[in-house]
Amino acid sequence: MKVLKFGGTSVANPTNILKVIDIVKGKIHDDNVLTVVSAFGGVTNSIVECGQLALARDLKYEMKVYDIEAKHIETAQQLIDNGKLREIIGEIKSLATELKDICHGIYLLNEISLKTKDYLLSFGERLSAIIIAQAFNSRGIETVHIDARDLIITDENFGNANVDFDLSYYNIRERLIGLRKNVIVNGFIALSSKKRATTLGRGGSDYTAAIIASAINASVLEIWTDVNGVMTADPNIVSSAYTLERLSYEEAMELSHFGAKVIYPPTLQPVMKKGIPVLIKNTFAPDEKGTLISKEIDPTGRDVKGLSHIDDVALLTLTGGGMIGVSGIASRLFSTLSQNKINVIFITLASSEHTITIGINQSNVDNAVEVLNIEFASEMKLNKIDEVHVDEKLAIVALVGDNMKESIGLSGKTFHALGTNGVNVRAIAQGSTERNISIVIKKDDVKKALNVLHESFFLSELKKIHLFVIGVGNVGNKLLMQLNEQSDYLKKEFKLEIRIVGLANSRKMLFESSFIKLDSWEKDLMEKGEQMDAQKFVKTMKGLNLRNSVFIDNTASADIAGLYSSILQGSISVVASNKIAASSAYKNYRYLNELATKKNVKFLYETNVAAGLPVIKTIRDMIKSGDKIIKIEAVLSGSLNFIFNNFNAQSNFDEVVIRAMEEGYTEPDPRIDLSGIDVMRKILILARESGCAMEIEDIRNEKFIPEEILQVEPKEAFIEALKKNRDFFEDIRKKSESLGQKLRVTAIFDQGKASVALLSVGKEAPYYQLDGKDNIVMVYSKRYKEQPLIVKGAGAGAEVTASGVFADIMSIVNE
Repeated sequence: MKVLKFGGTSVANPTNILKVIDIVKGKIHDDNVLTVVSAFGGVTNSIVECGQLALARDLKYEMKVYDIEAKHIETAQQLIDNGKLREIIGEIKSLATELKDICHGIYLLNEISLKTKDYLLSFGERLSAIIIAQAFNSRGIETVHIDARDLIITDENFGNANVDFDLSYYNIRERLIGLRKNVIVNGFIALSSKKRATTLGRGGSDYTAAIIASAINASVLEIWTDVNGVMTADPNIVSSAYTLERLSYEEAMELSHFGAKVIYPPTLQPVMKKGIPVLIKNTFAPDEKGTLISKEIDPTGRDVKGLSHIDDVALLTLTGGGMIGVSGIASRLFSTLSQNKINVIFITLASSEHTITIGINQSNVDNAVEVLNIEFASEMKLNKIDEVHVDEKLAIVALVGDNMKESIGLSGKTFHALGTNGVNVRAIAQGSTERNISIVIKKDDVKKALNVLHESFFLSELKKIHLFVIGVGNVGNKLLMQLNEQSDYLKKEFKLEIRIVGLANSRKMLFESSFIKLDSWEKDLMEKGEQMDAQKFVKTMKGLNLRNSVFIDNTASADIAGLYSSILQGSISVVASNKIAASSAYKNYRYLNELATKKNVKFLYETNVAAGLPVIKTIRDMIKSGDKIIKIEAVLSGSLNFIFNNFNAQSNFDEVVIRAMEEGYTEPDPRIDLSGIDVMRKILILARESGCAMEIEDIRNEKFIPEEILQVEPKEAFIEALKKNRDFFEDIRKKSESLGQKLRVTAIFDQGKASVALLSVGKEAPYYQLDGKDNIVMVYSKRYKEQPLIVKGAGAGAEVTASGVFADIMSIVNE
C-alpha cells in the first residue's frame, strides 16, 4: 500500500481537490492507496481566530464560524453529487454547530486551555476529510473515510502530543490490513487514552501519514505539497535554489531541524526505522521528479547537499573560572532548561571547560536567563560563575551533507565566503557525524549568508554582483554602457550577472533592490530618483546588505572619497577612478588599504594612474614576487600628452585645451591637469605602491604655467586667461621645436624622491614618440636594472578609464 499526504494548499479549494483526486486515481491502478489530508488552506488559522475572538469576548466569532461553515458547504456543492450532498451538508452544519458551541464556552468562561485549543483545532481536518472522501465517491472511486482519532492514540501533552506507537500501530493494522478500498484519513489530530482530542504539533499531518505508513509497512510515503521537493535553500531567499533529487534520511532530518519547511522533523522517524522511502512531490506540477528520501547515501553527490536556517535565535553563555574541572555544570544547565520546557537548538562548549554557549529561541530568553540565574545563584554570589550573557537578534545557518566528512577545507571555504562579504560568525558547532556545520550569525545577515554560501557550494546558475555607482558623467556613462554591452557575454561565458542596484549623480540618487535597467537608467534616475545625499546613499547601500557588493566612485569629489572608510567598514569593496583618497595624506592611504585587508574586501584604484593601463597591478605583482622598485620614469598625463601633441603652429594652446576638455581627456577642472597636480598625485600613488611613505608636499613640481594664471577664477575666466597669454605658450613651443624636440610633462620617482616637470625631449628619449593621449611608465627595479619594464598605451579618455574600472570590478569578482 502507498500512503499519500496532501497539505493545506493542495486542498485549498475545489479546483485543487480535483487535482488531488486525479493524482490518487492514477495511483490506485498500481496499488492500494491511503490518503491523509490536512484542513483546507487557511481554515486552521480561521479556527484559531474564532478562539481568540471568543476569548476576547467578541461576538464576531459567530460570523467567523459561519464563514467557515459556508466555505465548506460551497466546496461540497461543487464536488459532491446530489445523492449524497444533503447528508454531507448536514454533517458540515453539525460540526459547525459543535465548533460554535466550543467558542461560546470559551466566551462564557473567558479562558481557553490547551485541551480546549486542541479540540478546537480538530475541526479543520474533520471537516475537510468528510468532503474529500465523498468527492472521491462522487467520481466513482469507492472510498472510505476513517477518523485518525480511531487510529492514533497519544498522551495528553496537548498541543504536541506524544504517540503511543504500540497501541496506535495495533489500531491501524486492525482497521487497514486487508482493506481494499481507497482510504481517506484526516491528519494532525489524534485521541488520548482518556478519549480527549489531541494534536500532533506543527506539521502533524505529515506525522500522521508517517505513523500509518510505518504501521502497515507501506511501499512509499508520498508527501504532496506546493513545491517541487526539498530545495538546496529557501527559494524565497535564494532565487537560484533548485530541487534536490535525492537525500538520505539523515540529511533530510538535519535540514528539517534547521528550518527546511517541506519536511516536519518527526515525520522521518517512523519511516526511517522501517526503511520506507519518502517522496516529496508537487500537487501543481505532478510530472516533476520531486525529492526521494531514503536510507541510500549518494557517494557521488555534492559535499554540501543543502542549506537551512533558523531565525530569531539568541545565544546564552555561561562562563566562569569556577566551572573548570567541576562536574555537573552542563547537566544542571540542560536539566534546568528542560524542566522549564526551553528547547536548546545549538550547543558549543569550550575545551577549557570555562564556557558553555547554547542557542535558544528568542522568545524564551527572559525565562531562560531567570531560571539559570536562580540555578547558579550560589556560584554567581561567590564569583565562580558570571551572570548569563545574552546575544540576541541572531540566526543559525546550517550546511548539511553526508559527504561533508570526506571533504577537506570545507569550513575554510565557508568562512572565506562569509568573511569576504562581511558576515561575522558568532559561534560554530559541528557534530561528530560531520554531516552538519551550524554557524550563528546576525539575523540581518541571513539573506546575504545563504546566497553567498549557495554560490560557493552549489555553483548557482549565475553569481550576482551588486554595484553602487556614484558619478555617471563621462567615465560613469561609459562604464554603464560597457556593463550593458557585456551583460550577455558575462552570463554565458562566466556565469556572472553584474547588477546596478544604486546609482547617483550630483542631483539625484536611485535604488532598486533587484536591479536598475541599464537601457533606461538616465530616465529612471531623473524621474524616480530622490534628492542626492551622499551619507544617505551609503547608509542605504549598507542597509540593503547585499552579497558581493561593490561601491564605484567615478567622481572627483573629496566628499565622496571621504566616505570610503565607512563603506569599507561595512565590508563593501571600493573601486575608485577618483584619485583623491589614494593621494591623500599617507596615513589615510595606509589606513584605507589596511582596513580593506582587515575586512577582507578590496580597495582598488588602478585608473588613478594611467586610465586602463595595468600599472599599479604590475608594480604590486613585482613586489609580491620579491622585486624592489628603484626608479620610475613616466609620462602619466594622457590629457597633457594630448595637448602637447596637438599644440602646433596651426592650433593655439588654449584651443587645444578646450578640445581636450570637450573630448573628456582632462579632469572636470582642467587646472588640475595643467598645474601638474594630477601628475603629482599619480607619481605619488606609484611611489607609495613602491613602498615609499611619501606625501604630496614632498614632490617637486616645476609648473609650466605661471601661478597668476592658474589662480584665475572661475574656470571660464581661466580659459580666457590662457587665450590672453598665447605668446607665452608659443615661445615655449617654438623653442622646443627649433631644437627638433617635443614637449612632455614627465614624472620621476628615484631613490625616495619625486618630481614633475615639463621637459623638451629629443628623439633619444623613450617618450619622444608618444602619440595622442598615450602614457608610458618605465619601471627600474632590482630585476629590471638596465632595461626597464615598460607599460605603454592610452592614458586618458572616458572609454579606457571606464574599462579600467570594469577591470577592477572583474578582479574583485574573480577573487
